[in-house]
Amino acid sequence: MNPYRKTSYRIFFGISSFQILAMFRRGLFYSYLSIYLRHFLGLSVTETTLFATLPMVVNIVFQTLVWGAFSDKYQLRRTLIICGEVLAGFGTVLIWYAHTLTDTLILAGYVIIIGLSLIEIFWSMSNVGWSALISDIYRQEDRNAIQGRLASIGGIGRLAGVWIGGLLYDGLNLGYEGWGFYEGALFFVAAGAMFISIVPMLFVPEGGITYEMENPSTQETYNSPSSEKVFMVFIFAMVFINFGRNSIAVIQSQYLVLDSGFAVSSKVLSYIVNTQSAAMILTGLIAGWIGRRIGDGNSLMFGTAIAVGSLLIVAVTDNLVLIYVSNFLRGCSEVIIIASSYAFASMLIPPERRAKLFGVFNATYFLSWGVAGTFIAGPITDILMVYGKSEVFSYQMAFLSAAIMALIGFIIQGFLMFVFIPRSSMVLPSSHGTDHT
Repeated sequence: MNPYRKTSYRIFFGISSFQILAMFRRGLFYSYLSIYLRHFLGLSVTETTLFATLPMVVNIVFQTLVWGAFSDKYQLRRTLIICGEVLAGFGTVLIWYAHTLTDTLILAGYVIIIGLSLIEIFWSMSNVGWSALISDIYRQEDRNAIQGRLASIGGIGRLAGVWIGGLLYDGLNLGYEGWGFYEGALFFVAAGAMFISIVPMLFVPEGGITYEMENPSTQETYNSPSSEKVFMVFIFAMVFINFGRNSIAVIQSQYLVLDSGFAVSSKVLSYIVNTQSAAMILTGLIAGWIGRRIGDGNSLMFGTAIAVGSLLIVAVTDNLVLIYVSNFLRGCSEVIIIASSYAFASMLIPPERRAKLFGVFNATYFLSWGVAGTFIAGPITDILMVYGKSEVFSYQMAFLSAAIMALIGFIIQGFLMFVFIPRSSMVLPSSHGTDHT
């Protein structure tokens, strides 16, 4: 076998194995945490969104101000990932123990929220190292396809995590709703996945500029004085795209289990969530092809249009079958948006500032899981219920606001692609998965 090809397989095995384990523990843990906080510990809808908001704010502060600068200065990627996962694993177990020390359920909820905020200091090491590492290892024209494959493989891990999480949440139907969190099973399994995930990273190089210099095929050949301005408009678009589509991430599971609505069990909820996982697996196989056919910027618009459609469906339907359809479309859009936006950003970011600026790019994604929920979706739901509107209607109006935000992002990205870039005389690569004007 060609030595280069053998090395390439070894590297992809390492990063894909890490991805599948990371998505496993996210699906396992976060798919049900919102329900636990809302229906077991008794937090309000807005309060439940804090478990995504506060930790993600901490994550982004440390990505951009601490670990991004540290990674760029010392060109460390893999080391940050390994250290971050190990420390976060121990932190996860401590959070479980700490939240059982009080008999006040609402206080226990805030212990979880504050604890998750603290361990995001460590997860932010892993996040910024991961983003920079992919660009260090793979060429620009390969990144969309690589991200698509990783999303597909990650979807398998997420599917398994959501399924096992659904079983553990009520103790295999032998316990009570919330058993998996209160008794610690979900915390322990999530921490175990983090510890195991460091093993595949041993098959991956450290990364950094040194790796690029030693592997000429990965070095960037494209640069433009207009790229910084384009990057800023692109980030503005991503704020609305990600905030819109992810603002419902925390509250959708609460909506689906409402007695006055669909009233699904944790088992049925796992089926619905895994419809999204299945879509991610399938779409990941063709994400690179889509990028090559229409370009990364246009792919981003295509994925955003699908996301808007999925949000509109969940905002108006009372048919459970259409909820499955909505989640399938959401999974498709998730992969296309992640793959194309990453590839587009990596083209605009200079290698020497890769970790820090990827921290800025990651901010639009990580903050979207909580900030939009805490300040838009959650308050809309709570305020409407205070004014006497039904629970179902209140949640649906939050979903509609999410669709409007994503639509604004779609319009800004369209302005970037068809007005701003042509006027700036910026010429993007015309093939291999990137756009052209």
